[in-house]
Amino acid sequence: MNTDAFRIDTDFHLPHVAVADLVPRLDEYWQRQIVDREIHATPFNLSSYPPKAPLSFNPAYEGMSISDALDHFGSDIAIGTVLHGVVALHNPDMRAVLLSALNDHIAATWLDTDQRLRGSICVSADDPAGAAIEIERLAPDNRFVQVIMLAGQEMHHGNRHYWPIYEAAEKHGLVIAVHAGSLYRNAPSVIGWPSFQFEDYVMQSGIFENILLGYLGEGVFTKFPKLNFVFLESGFSWLPTTIWRMDKTWRGVRQEVPWLDRKPSEIIKDRVFFGLQPVDVPGPEELERVLRHIGRDDMLLWSTDYPHRQFENDPLPEGFPQDGLSGLYAGNALRAYPRLGADPAIPDALRKEEVPA
Repeated sequence: MNTDAFRIDTDFHLPHVAVADLVPRLDEYWQRQIVDREIHATPFNLSSYPPKAPLSFNPAYEGMSISDALDHFGSDIAIGTVLHGVVALHNPDMRAVLLSALNDHIAATWLDTDQRLRGSICVSADDPAGAAIEIERLAPDNRFVQVIMLAGQEMHHGNRHYWPIYEAAEKHGLVIAVHAGSLYRNAPSVIGWPSFQFEDYVMQSGIFENILLGYLGEGVFTKFPKLNFVFLESGFSWLPTTIWRMDKTWRGVRQEVPWLDRKPSEIIKDRVFFGLQPVDVPGPEELERVLRHIGRDDMLLWSTDYPHRQFENDPLPEGFPQDGLSGLYAGNALRAYPRLGADPAIPDALRKEEVPA
């Protein structure tokens, strides 16, 4: 096999799951609760990703099966994600059983039927203890490689409230993947609520800037030294100015945060990775400039963001450096995802080249 062509898609959206399809996986008590209250008839779509909105679905993929989509993009491995409105339920017990049923559905419906798919563990960050239990339950299944959280949570991502989730993920070699989207418990901007999806979608990159800063400032990287983070649908053109400002500010206030024992840019190296799509630069010259200011391209992970509409023809942006392609397609993902290092689908030559001993 030509390992240069091996592709790992780190942001591949699986179809929405109706709550009605989860009911058979529930015990008798919860089946009655869900059906008698007609909760199974509720769509549970995340309002940040309306299913038929132009950004949410590319009509070119109409009628395409999961297998067809993997073939279409030449994906050897794809990390599947389901963004589900169940995470926003306020009833903690109902939320927990539905999320467990959702994770079981993902395993049985997709991971069992296509060997190229890997999974994301869906948890409620509102309930860190329950999330840790769910991570422990699914950890023996090595096909699950990450824990998925929305960018817009109720609290700051660096807050100690979430640390049990990070602890469980680190224990089992799982990645924390933060995906654009929101519970809408808080406004997506510090100046209040927007009126349109246009505003909300553009605001998401600012949320990711705050998340990265919070992980640093609150000491998450120090507390969990083996835990990696992947930002999905975050964009990356904002990185140069954010990294510069963090490094500059740190020099003046480092006595306040002694756990930041070196420049923030050095701390996040090999700990934080970014899905390629959406490519938030207008052309090859701007892309080259952004990568030059970041100082590297090994933070980027190949992603198609299927079935969202992020590009016209090819996920690979024009002007991406040719010497970085093997890293973009697979090598960077092998450094980001500990579980992929032992994945039997990875060619031995690629594993030995990209994963440190």
